[in-house]
Amino acid sequence: MPSTNTIKYGQFLLQACPKYIDKISYAKDTLILHTSPRNLVNLMRLLRDDTNAQYKILIDICGVDYPERPNRFEVAYCLLSIRYNNRIIVKTEADEVTPVPSITKIFSNANWCEREVWDLFGVYFSDHPDLRRILTDYGFEGHPLRKDFPLSGYVEVRYDDEQKRVVTEPLELTQEFRYFDFTSPWEQIEIDSKK
Repeated sequence: MPSTNTIKYGQFLLQACPKYIDKISYAKDTLILHTSPRNLVNLMRLLRDDTNAQYKILIDICGVDYPERPNRFEVAYCLLSIRYNNRIIVKTEADEVTPVPSITKIFSNANWCEREVWDLFGVYFSDHPDLRRILTDYGFEGHPLRKDFPLSGYVEVRYDDEQKRVVTEPLELTQEFRYFDFTSPWEQIEIDSKK
């Protein structure tokens, strides 16, 4: 349940800039602002520069994949205000082809976070100064945290001692699928409770 101060602050933000905020919600005592990608940059600039907000620190940018939604990707920005000792989350949604504007001109540390979301989810950030892969290999195809990404992959990368270089080969599974039963043997013993 959010505190009354959090609820009042959410209502204040909704009244102060209704064209930037689509809706507000709460997670425990954290205010969550939902916005569209076209209003994201203006809302982030307002949250950083306004004297009643002063969210000067971008903590993290996270991506979430909901394949059943029309806008399957949700990008969440976690902000911190040192002055008011408060956190806020800004969420926006995008599909596979709609870009999300980059906020690297507002928060410089967004560079790495946006590259990570691009690499793992495939969310494209427009106007990003250096949008390239950060965690996967440069020749990697696909985005591993998408829920439709194949679990086994297509190729394997290894170092070949004979060729003295890294080679890419089609994936060969060394064993067939096995069913792992993780029940404890102690749970299978029936104890006579009448004794």
